[in-house]
Amino acid sequence: MKRLLIALLCAPLLVFAAGPELHLDRAPDRSRDYPALQNGAKIFINYCLNCHSASYMRYNRMRDIGLTEQQVKDNLLFTADKVGELMTIAMRNADAKQWFGVAPPDLTVIARARASVSGSGSDWLYSYLRGFYRDDARTTGWNNMVFANVGMPHVLWELQGEQVLGSDHKLKMVKQGLLSPDEFDALVADLVGFITYMGEPMANFRRDLGIAVMGFLAILLVFSYALKREYWKDVH
Repeated sequence: MKRLLIALLCAPLLVFAAGPELHLDRAPDRSRDYPALQNGAKIFINYCLNCHSASYMRYNRMRDIGLTEQQVKDNLLFTADKVGELMTIAMRNADAKQWFGVAPPDLTVIARARASVSGSGSDWLYSYLRGFYRDDARTTGWNNMVFANVGMPHVLWELQGEQVLGSDHKLKMVKQGLLSPDEFDALVADLVGFITYMGEPMANFRRDLGIAVMGFLAILLVFSYALKREYWKDVH
């Protein structure tokens, strides 16, 4: 009975391990690049916040990436009346499920959620948003290299252009968008940087505080050792 229970618990892991390995491109680090995070916030609100909410994030938290409340109010406050409100959307989950088959997920902690599966939520999002290709067999007309048979259409297609999946299972650009490939990659990196920031706005402060604490402890260790030698020098 015990062996059967262990086998049942391990079965999902074995199935996952047996699947094809997912290649993810490394996302550029935007965690301390405030202009990039501000641009990512603009892209998120213009392209993502129509269907996806960020209901655990308040607009005024964007002060932490260098924006003033007035800048947020003048340029980014489209779905709320006050900067202290949450980043919600008007579309109801019941309506979204009826229209799309499934309600679009909240994106506040999507990077952290994907990190628990793929190891890096930022890399997963960066690869996913750049991995759309034309697929006439899909209702939306789009498919994705990272998330096969995804229900989400390619909302950034006008910027990126149109890709197709070749016989070698590699993506090929067949129609150039408004941005060059490098410009589009930079835009996606900014967007992913902001989505990652939303999942843990205090991440940079936590890292800096940890480094400061470790530095303090290292200095304290030196003084403590010197004090110990002073106390015990006559004993030996």
